[in-house]
Amino acid sequence: MSLSAEDFEIEQAEQTVRVSIVLMLDLSLSMPMRDNFLPAKKVAMALHSLISTQYPRDFMGLVGFSEVGRVLTAEQLPEVSWDFVYGTNMQHGFQLSRRMLARESGTKQIIMITDGEPTAHINRWGEPEFHYPPVRETVDATLLEVARCTREDIRINTFMLDPDPGLQRFVEDLTSLNRGRAFFTSPENLGDYVLVDFLEQRRRLLEGRR
Repeated sequence: MSLSAEDFEIEQAEQTVRVSIVLMLDLSLSMPMRDNFLPAKKVAMALHSLISTQYPRDFMGLVGFSEVGRVLTAEQLPEVSWDFVYGTNMQHGFQLSRRMLARESGTKQIIMITDGEPTAHINRWGEPEFHYPPVRETVDATLLEVARCTREDIRINTFMLDPDPGLQRFVEDLTSLNRGRAFFTSPENLGDYVLVDFLEQRRRLLEGRR
């Protein structure tokens, strides 16, 4: 089953909550090589459509990450493609997402869609540094940024596509530190997981305010 924003019938209610989300989309070479990129981009577009049409008070930002992270606009999303470089720089992606959410209000969340463990980070000279297999320096730099997100009350939910053992171990550390959630899914079921989870969390927030 595959879902899109048009598949949801929204019960109209007084909007007493605001949700601010940044979706981090993995643009590394492994995504198209494993046939994960197109389903992930479709989910990003569907989530943006759902939020912009049904929850206009909410905020949704977009960050793509490969060797480095970069902020994307909604207008760029239909044409965005993977990067022909090596590296999965979650650290820089989290940093850009955190800075974006610092300007927003409400419940804050990062949704990360990826299929690989962190293999790049920004080093002390401000340059991207790639290592495969991942080195401790990259993992530590990434978890440091996770800790900063945690201190700023930003939850990180990770959707893993075809995860390898290295990614699973890293995400276990991430969720333990951040208290976010992790989902093991497939390209075919990714949309079901992301969109339904967003609506379910929003419903719980609304019920909590009543």
